[in-house]
Amino acid sequence: MKKLLITLGVIVGIVIIFVMWANGHYNKAINYQENVDKSWANVVTDYQRRADLVPQLVETVKGAAENERGILTAVTNARAGISNAKTPKDLELMGKEINSAINLAFEAYPQIRSTENFSKLQDQLEGTENRISVSRKDYNDAVQKYNRHIRGFFRKFAIGIFADEDEFPKKEMFQAVTENVEQAPKVEF
Repeated sequence: MKKLLITLGVIVGIVIIFVMWANGHYNKAINYQENVDKSWANVVTDYQRRADLVPQLVETVKGAAENERGILTAVTNARAGISNAKTPKDLELMGKEINSAINLAFEAYPQIRSTENFSKLQDQLEGTENRISVSRKDYNDAVQKYNRHIRGFFRKFAIGIFADEDEFPKKEMFQAVTENVEQAPKVEF
């Protein structure tokens, strides 16, 4: 009787250990699956950031550049008038006209910044593309970890004890869905 109780205790212990082991792999598969879903959501979030941010930045830079083009045109036209000056009085009037054009232009837009704005736009575009790249890499890493876990022979067996066959499908890595994706999109002004 004592031997039977010991044997029964060992069997129950082994079953409990086995169930705990299988449950641990099942729970880990759930965690990995959730991490894959979260990683993909981060990719989509970064896409949305790009879709929201880039057009606004481009329009801001376009507006500043257009304003500065007006300043430059006014100053250039005023300077061009100097060559038409015939007398010192004409020259003096042209000088006043240039000063007025410059003053009016700088009152309207006190600091010329289009080069700085273009540089900031370039930095934002680069930063946004880097964020997307990192998110895609993180997603692929999460998919790889998940797929390795659910496909291991003993883990697959352990997970199968608690899960339906379709509960943990193999996930696909991120792949480009458009042709020529290796070419960066053009930003046009």
